[in-house]
This record gives sequence, structure tokens and C-alpha cells, in this order.
Amino acid sequence: MTATAMTTTAMNAAAALPLLQVDHLSMRFGGLVAVDDVSFTAMDRQITGIIGPNGAGKTTVFNCLTGFYKPTVGRLALSHSDGREFLLERMDGFRITQHAHVARTFQNIRLFPRMSVLENLIVAQHNKLMRASGYSVFGILGLGVYRRAEQAAVERARYWLGRVGLTDRANDEAGNLPYGAQRRLEIARAMCTEPVLLCLDEPAAGLNARESEELNELLKFIRDEHKIGVLLIEHDMSVVMRISDHIVVLDYGRKIADGNPEKIRNDPTVIRAYLGEEEDETLPPEVARDLGVRG
Repeated sequence: MTATAMTTTAMNAAAALPLLQVDHLSMRFGGLVAVDDVSFTAMDRQITGIIGPNGAGKTTVFNCLTGFYKPTVGRLALSHSDGREFLLERMDGFRITQHAHVARTFQNIRLFPRMSVLENLIVAQHNKLMRASGYSVFGILGLGVYRRAEQAAVERARYWLGRVGLTDRANDEAGNLPYGAQRRLEIARAMCTEPVLLCLDEPAAGLNARESEELNELLKFIRDEHKIGVLLIEHDMSVVMRISDHIVVLDYGRKIADGNPEKIRNDPTVIRAYLGEEEDETLPPEVARDLGVRG
């Protein structure tokens, strides 16, 4: 880590306040306990990684936070900087997006493939444009309040196209973009909703090394320049360990570790969870490399 990056991280840590407080979250599907009494805090202006082996309950946590599931038990409190608090477990999914300002991407890309790249970013601002249009009346009449909102939406979209390197593809169909570019477009679309919490479900899945590095830089830019909290599920440890300020580790639906990357990469419980081996056994080189464990 460079001196500049260390300074930025230290400043973020000093400025960070609790953004998301998850208390005793449990999610049961009949007799299956997918998430079992999980508690953690995600700070504002920080990247919090949620990691764990397949089936650990990571995506279920995201689904509870974003309204796809109603938790069986638990309190999910999102605090805005203006003092407002939203209890996400009591809200419908669309209200979590509109009022609590939580944005999300998915493991499988969910763009509008036949829309242009630019249109994908404008449609993400649909709710704001509808309000500015008086739910169509002002738009039909061509009133200034709607024209200004429309222009702001286009400018916001073009800003994010520039940030993800897709300005020259603005008029192309989103489905024709290379896979890595579609991943970046999904993040840009989420940011066009102006979230206070950005939830990313395996954004590095399928990316090559260069694309993963570009993703790292994009997420650090979002954290440092737009000063929001990022919640990240990821299997690519080269992403998680390099950019996360804080990491939560799940295994079989329970939290087994919680701390900064240095603490997590040296935690024997985490190593056992990933390897299914006794902690004193020798780590395979590829696993040791991904976890960042020193031999």
C-alpha cells in the first residue's frame, strides 16, 4: 500500500460513522437455517467485505438487506448522515431503494441488453424523473422543472460513463459490450441512483487480472470521492484483501470472524473454514496466495 493510499484509508477511518448496523440477523427457510444470528457493523465511507465458502449465507444477507427476503429475526438499521434511520427489515424492497437509498448489483448481470449503454443509466433515474414530471403531466407539458431534471439525469449518466471508461460506447446496445464492461456498467447504473450504501454481489466474478485491478480502482474511487459505504460479497481474495477496510467472514450461516484484512488473513478459524483442514496443516500454495497468508 502506498503512502497516499495509507493516508486516504486513515482519513476515511477517522471520518467514518456507523452506516449499517446488523443485529442478530437470522433467516430460515422451513427447517433450513441460511443465516444464524449474524451481527456486524458497516461503516460509512468504508468498504466492508463479506466473504466465506460457497453456501455460507452471504447472498442471503444481501437479500435481507435489499428487501428480497423478510428476515425471520433481526434488526437492520441504516443511518443517513442527516440523522434519519431506516429499519430495512420493515420496508418493502422498492422503498429500500427509493427512500433508504440502497443500491445493489447481482451475481448474474441484469442490464437491459437491448437498450443503449446511456439509456441503461438514464432508466436507473426513473423514480427521480417521474417525480420531476409530476408523474407525466409536467413532462407532457414540457415544463422547465422536468427539462432541468432530464438534463441533470443525462449529465449524471455521462459522468458515470466517463468514470467506467464507456463514453465511446454510449450509443451501443448494452448486451453487445464485453463482459467486463457490462460489469462496470452495472456499477455505474447503481451509482446513478445516488445511493448511501452500494451493495455489490461478486462484482469481480469472471474478470481477468487487468479487469479486477480496474474494478479495485473504481471501488476505491467511489469510496474516497463519493464518500459512501460499500458492502461487497466477493470470492476473489485479490480484490477483497486489497481494498476492504473491514471484513466479515461467514461459514454455514454464522459469523466466524470480523476485523481488518490483516486480522482476517491470519485467523486460523478462517483458514479452516476455507480449507476444511486442521489449522496446522500446510496450506496449498494457491490458497495461501489468495488469502495472503505468509509462510
